[in-house]
Amino acid sequence: MKKQLLLLSILLFISSCGVKQTRNLLTTGNYDEAIDNAISNLRSNKDKKGNQEYVYLLEEAFFKAKERDLNSLNLLEQDKNPSNLEKIFNIYVQLDNRQEKIKPLLPLKLLKENKNARFTFDNYNKPIVESKKALSKYLYDNSKALLQSTNKVEIRKAYDDLEYLNQINPNYQNTLQLQEEALIKGRYYVNVALRNQTNMVIPVALQNDLLDFNTFGMNDKWTVYHNSIQKQIKYDYQIIVNFRAINITPEQIKEKEFVKEKVIKEGFKDLLDKNGKPVKDSLGKTIKVDNLKTIVIRIREFNQFKACQITANVDYINFTNKQLLQTYPLASESVFSNDYSTYKGDKRATEESYYSYFNRKLVPFPSNEQMVYNTGEDLKAKLKGIIVRNKF
Repeated sequence: MKKQLLLLSILLFISSCGVKQTRNLLTTGNYDEAIDNAISNLRSNKDKKGNQEYVYLLEEAFFKAKERDLNSLNLLEQDKNPSNLEKIFNIYVQLDNRQEKIKPLLPLKLLKENKNARFTFDNYNKPIVESKKALSKYLYDNSKALLQSTNKVEIRKAYDDLEYLNQINPNYQNTLQLQEEALIKGRYYVNVALRNQTNMVIPVALQNDLLDFNTFGMNDKWTVYHNSIQKQIKYDYQIIVNFRAINITPEQIKEKEFVKEKVIKEGFKDLLDKNGKPVKDSLGKTIKVDNLKTIVIRIREFNQFKACQITANVDYINFTNKQLLQTYPLASESVFSNDYSTYKGDKRATEESYYSYFNRKLVPFPSNEQMVYNTGEDLKAKLKGIIVRNKF
């Protein structure tokens, strides 16, 4: 019995919180949220006595929401500003959608008054069609005008308006064709080139990697990068990667020699007294002790080392007037290093973790060209970072 009372108390508390929240939404002018809350609670059991408050709140919220929308429509339609056409269309759609949400719940009973809640519904089909037709014409005509501009921001606005037009009125005249035109005209086209101002040859494979913008994933709706000039394209900008210096260290082999000692146990031996005779226990047996032995290892440690550093500038240039807009530094380094060791003596005198160095050997140094190429991935990542951070 106590559990049932507790459950009932919890349900009543939850219900009262829901009603309070819906009432707060209503009093703060959030009518459609209040409507959604009330509908959500009435959907499971609309005739439940505990849900009566939601019926009253729904009735009031619907009346006030409709009244506000009709007042807004009256003001917008009297203003006769074409830029209001989208708002007018959306309000008519909102009025219709609001009715459609409530219709499945009807009739809703007001138990105390012994009558049904009153909702005045209107047919908005004609004004929706007419406002959509007017909006479609406005969006279409305005977009065509914007497409005559040389301002890419205006052209992109035309693209967005045409995309919206195609959503509300699919295949309206030649909307898709105009949208494709806006996409082409609204893009920035960027040529990317490399210049080698060093006295070293840059591997062709590295140049191809740096200019492969497909693998960069940099192209987007409004910016397209080309690594070669295409005659039919009017370029807006150019990015030039100027290689300024390539520094490669000489091939180095550093050597270090050291000795290590370690005391190890090798079996047992007799315990001897000061006279060199075996010491025996009480039973007459010779006492055994650990046989300790000092072992030695002489290690020669070798380190092969070679490094390459590339410095460059990334220049942003206005393609039309060739004016330098901005310069960003670019630098990368690759390092070749190989450690190996030889030894004489007992290798147990050093740590087991060091044994792998004895299995390594001298290896050929990479060529200068290979060293330059090895910087490629790092260079590519840094170049991409510069471009991502400095969009046109």
